[in-house]
Amino acid sequence: MAPALSPNMVVDTNYKRKDELKAFDESKMGVKGLIDAGVTKLPRIFVNDLPPSPYSTNYEMNNGQQLKFPVIDFVGLEDGGLERRSEIIKKVSDTCEKWGFFQVVNHGISPCVLEGMLKGARRFHDLDAEAKKSYYSRGIDSKKKFVFTSNVYLYTGRVTNWRDTTITPMSPMPDPEEFPEICRDITMEYGRCVRKLGLTLMELLSEGMGLNPNHLKDMDSAEEHLLLTHYYPPCPQPELAIGINQHADNDIVTVLLQDDIGGLQVLHDDVWYDVPHIPGALVINTGDLLQLISNDKYKSAIHRVQSKKVGPRISVACFFRPSVKNPRLLAPITELVSDENPVIYRETTTGQYLAHYTKIGQDYGVEPALENFKLNK
Repeated sequence: MAPALSPNMVVDTNYKRKDELKAFDESKMGVKGLIDAGVTKLPRIFVNDLPPSPYSTNYEMNNGQQLKFPVIDFVGLEDGGLERRSEIIKKVSDTCEKWGFFQVVNHGISPCVLEGMLKGARRFHDLDAEAKKSYYSRGIDSKKKFVFTSNVYLYTGRVTNWRDTTITPMSPMPDPEEFPEICRDITMEYGRCVRKLGLTLMELLSEGMGLNPNHLKDMDSAEEHLLLTHYYPPCPQPELAIGINQHADNDIVTVLLQDDIGGLQVLHDDVWYDVPHIPGALVINTGDLLQLISNDKYKSAIHRVQSKKVGPRISVACFFRPSVKNPRLLAPITELVSDENPVIYRETTTGQYLAHYTKIGQDYGVEPALENFKLNK
């Protein structure tokens, strides 16, 4: 039996981290369970006091610098003619080169679906710990299509994140009975809508690289569609914790729905910027696998989520990438390689890349995952 979790674990430098991680994991309570148990001091495993590393990006916040965060309007994408489509493609491509992060409006998903998805995610996470335990697993369980967990990289990450998560593979769509009834219908509806948007983004990125619109799709770049809901409870000592540590995503592209609590930050030109909440907008960011196959044309965006005293913060992230079981070799796309732009990365499969990403625990405090796949390290 796992050791009991104390409601007021004292911050202590002399502690057995692995034992406390195991206790937290085996409790199946998640971070919200700690709050429900009455925690008023941050448990030691969540204290973000790691020493600087050669790879960490401990840059300053923008300190009031005025910078217009990229917003791209998709109005006219489908029915505005070739000139309008070309204009959107250029905006997407230029923004992915310079930022790797942007917000999209008029994307085709109705506000009621967006709001319903946030409410559905919250309804599940707000359940008491006992009601969620049957869904708890350490990562994606082949026997479960809807998984509740906390800290996907609990045992490999350098610091424990103040966040709970659900994970659902959405391609193919699971049987309705696999979803908890409390969020079933809206999760399936949102999943269908956001998949359509994901395929549209694949077309735009393909054309932005000067390729056929179906190039990324034909490379199975949207084969795997994971839907994750994140729940960041109010933190008793937010100055000591992190919602999710600085990282780049392990996919081609991510579509994120966020509420108005705030906390998401992106690193741009060595400065951290808050990603503002825009009603009805979705946040798009590029991932490591797109950086690899684009041969650094599009770089994956480093981002993080700060803990807050208020909350909970709710977000829903959809990741698109080739399946972890797909044997297809990923390498820089031939059409993007030349004498002036030689190949940067060696061939790998999605499975091999994800195995390394998981092993190092995601955090940019260690060598970034993509460095391992460079030809000339």
